Amino acid sequence: QVQLVESGGGLVQAGGSLRLSCAASGSSFSIYTMAWYRQAPGKQRDWVATIGSGGGTIYADSVKGRFAISRDNAKNTVYLQMDSLKPEDTAVYYCAATPPYTNTYWGRGTQVTVSS
Repeated sequence: QVQLVESGGGLVQAGGSLRLSCAASGSSFSIYTMAWYRQAPGKQRDWVATIGSGGGTIYADSVKGRFAISRDNAKNTVYLQMDSLKPEDTAVYYCAATPPYTNTYWGRGTQVTVSS
């Protein structure tokens, strides 16, 4: 079992920044593939960004150039730096961990609200 706890959400004006954090349990964090997803009201959950165990990153087109995913294996934590925020970025943001050859684990989410 992997437990994930997100933090760092809040209310910010358009053009502002937030940094989300996701703390993971367990001693094998460094080999997990970590990702962020988001779900706006009334919409499906969408993938935002992924960082592999080797540090490689990929992003959804909607956030490319504005968001940055990173990880600190010593702290068992993955981050999502969000800059130039837009009202359409408003959503609940979820952290996901995928250990090798097992299911994906999810956090409970953190609310991000961007006002215009």
